[in-house]
Amino acid sequence: MKISYNWLQNYFEEELPEIEKISEGIIFHSFEVESIEKAGNDTVFDIKVLPDRAHDCLSHWGIAKEISAIFNLKIKEKKYKIFEPKPTKLEIKIEDNRCLRYMGRVVKNVKVGESPKWLKEKLNAIGQKSINNIIDAANFIMFDLGQPIHCFDLDKLESQKIIIRNSTTGESIDLLGSEKIGNLVKTRSILLKSNDLIIADEKNPLAIAGIKGGTKAEVDSNTKNIVIEVANFNSIAIRKTSKQFNIFTEAVKRYENEISPELCEKTMNAITDLIWELNEVEVEEIIDIYPTKAEQKEVSVSVDYINKHLGTSFLKEEIEGVWKRLNFEFSKSVNEFKIKVPYLRIDISGPHDLVEEVGRILGYEKISPQIPKINFKPKINETFYKILWARNKLLNDGYSEIMTYAFCNTGEVEVLSSASDKKFLRTNLSDGLKESLKLNQLNAPLLEMEQIKIFEIGTVFLKDKEEMHVAYGDKKGVKEMNLENFFHKNSSSEEHGYFSAEKFLVLAPSRSQVSSEENSYSRNFKPWSIYPFITRDVAVWVPKGESSEELKKLLKNNATELLVREPYIFDSFTKDGKTSYAFRLIFQSYEKTLTDDEVNIIMTKISHKIRENSRWELR
Repeated sequence: MKISYNWLQNYFEEELPEIEKISEGIIFHSFEVESIEKAGNDTVFDIKVLPDRAHDCLSHWGIAKEISAIFNLKIKEKKYKIFEPKPTKLEIKIEDNRCLRYMGRVVKNVKVGESPKWLKEKLNAIGQKSINNIIDAANFIMFDLGQPIHCFDLDKLESQKIIIRNSTTGESIDLLGSEKIGNLVKTRSILLKSNDLIIADEKNPLAIAGIKGGTKAEVDSNTKNIVIEVANFNSIAIRKTSKQFNIFTEAVKRYENEISPELCEKTMNAITDLIWELNEVEVEEIIDIYPTKAEQKEVSVSVDYINKHLGTSFLKEEIEGVWKRLNFEFSKSVNEFKIKVPYLRIDISGPHDLVEEVGRILGYEKISPQIPKINFKPKINETFYKILWARNKLLNDGYSEIMTYAFCNTGEVEVLSSASDKKFLRTNLSDGLKESLKLNQLNAPLLEMEQIKIFEIGTVFLKDKEEMHVAYGDKKGVKEMNLENFFHKNSSSEEHGYFSAEKFLVLAPSRSQVSSEENSYSRNFKPWSIYPFITRDVAVWVPKGESSEELKKLLKNNATELLVREPYIFDSFTKDGKTSYAFRLIFQSYEKTLTDDEVNIIMTKISHKIRENSRWELR
């Protein structure tokens, strides 16, 4: 929301603080100030008003009230001209409860023309284009008070009757403004649905309620008589319809965040006063349809409640000062306040909201950041303790943890809907562990692992219950049992029934321990290839006592860049004065799938190099 400094000044008798001080005050007590820009002899703040305060702060009046409270400055309420209105023939009928209030007033003998300089300057400062004095007046009051307004040309209506109703299927409306399609500029026509809320005369739609007006009753240079609309609509309905037609206006921004219907009366007086000031028009009486009047909330809060929740020791007099600065009506007893919540402060619903008001107005810097003292003995979750114990035991035994999919093709518990063909929850961990064991064994050479030992701790889903299971496996097979049996079978008798915080902390490594372990094994990571690998074994007799390093170096130098792992010995023995070293070589490409022929060429080259050494013999 763009806010003009000069515009704000109109709300105060005394001079406002300097620009930077106002910005700092708003930032630390209310909202984020995203930018500050010069606009001629004015300064404009771009203030990020969040949705929880959009109902009362998307306006200069709302921000002025915030500044009044923050800097303890007295705000002056604007006085509007009191008219002696003439009787009216205007009729208003609300047929849908999504219209919460509708005020209409006929103003005659208007002269549509250029706006005065001061009005254009105010609108231009906040990035609004001047159209004509009537439209500009409506826009000015909206940005001033936060309530959208619309004006219809009275003489273009079928009669002096306005109906707020649902549209019927097949109805359409040509919207104000235009849209560009290629090189053509044309009026945007909307085909309405049967449940769209509209403003209509006795024959045609005049506007999409709360969103945008139509061209039928557009105010133009020929307009002599107008109907002023100041209305309130259901915020959810406005948001849905706006998104449906992809129309986002300043009116939508305010309605979708909910505005109090109580704002309508002040707005009607303000717009009538301004149009009269510009034209000296003839004013008729207001027609006000207000089916269900908004209730004024009362919230009680005590000094102790506020200080307890803020962790402060504010005096009763300090808290009372906050209510006065916010211009809240209140009554007080010994240690309690009863607040009459202003109609426009829809965000205040309970004492917790009043606590926030005290904290932000008096200043968050006055709240000491202290951690509360809580005396309690930690309770250890037995199941999680046993999971942690089982995990540590299996890791210490050389197993690696895995996690497999909880969904499967068959089972006892079927899910209601699934994105895949796996519509059942698993009844065991073994099936998934076996698949993982098989896959990891195939990849063992690439992983540089001599043996694969894996485990999983997870939930299985039986027809009548869920159980936590432990499954572990290696080349000898897979074993599975529930967590309770695993714990009792493998733990000592001293650990049964012993769950202490000290024991739990021993099982759970500290962050510093983890960090030191990570640092000790730190290395540069290179992504794996997405293509399959090929293994080749080569066994060579060498003289007894000769190291394998020279042979390993030969293998590395001649295996080309396709060798992705260090050659390693997987078998070695000595016989008849000679030693046999059997090396495994792993080849893989990052660009394609290797063929046997490509690897065979490399192995042939390696064999020739080995034969060149008279001390070595290929097995």
